[in-house]
Amino acid sequence: MSTSKRALVVEDDANIAELLRLYLGKDGFDVMIAPDGGKAESMFDLFQPDVVLLDIMLPVRDGWEVCRDIRKKSSVPIIMLTAKGETADKINGLDMGADDYVTKPFDVKELLARIHAVMRRTDADGPVEKKLVYDKLIINLESYELIVDGKKIDTPPKEMELLYHLAASPNRVYTRNQLLDEVWGFDYFGDSRTVDVHIKRLREKLEGVSDKWCLKTVWGVGYKFELNEG
Repeated sequence: MSTSKRALVVEDDANIAELLRLYLGKDGFDVMIAPDGGKAESMFDLFQPDVVLLDIMLPVRDGWEVCRDIRKKSSVPIIMLTAKGETADKINGLDMGADDYVTKPFDVKELLARIHAVMRRTDADGPVEKKLVYDKLIINLESYELIVDGKKIDTPPKEMELLYHLAASPNRVYTRNQLLDEVWGFDYFGDSRTVDVHIKRLREKLEGVSDKWCLKTVWGVGYKFELNEG
């Protein structure tokens, strides 16, 4: 059985798609190309990729829709590819559950570095349980499940990893750059606003659930998962 990693490239520009097929193939990936958003989900189900490279401006269905539908059933890493570079588009992609965002034209070596960075979480050796339990909160990083007040909350993988990282060291303050390095990985080429977006989304899920802990902003420094010792 092949041990190659599988990459699904959803891209309607044939030249870009073939370029990605070539470089990903050299990097050890089996590659499948979906030429439009309409075929993407069925090809995803058939191919079961380890990473998805997803263009936004697609025929039939756009990348936002495809990302949202994949996220309903899988935590596979998704990297959005687009000619749009506006902050609002990046935030939209992150809100939909994307793990990273690359603006065209991109450097292929940088893209490969990002792919490896987002895939690191799937390369864990052995069934080491990563589970944190607090009052009305269970963060299970092994199954990528977040249980809040007894209810499972759909949460994108990177939000899970960020929350786990903070909650694993309660009351420790992390700067945004530390969180980018330690959660997204040193190969991540984003900016600190990425952290703010994820914290905002987590707060929408967690605020007011318990008075024994909270996600706290340390102004001018960063964030921490604060435990109330009282």
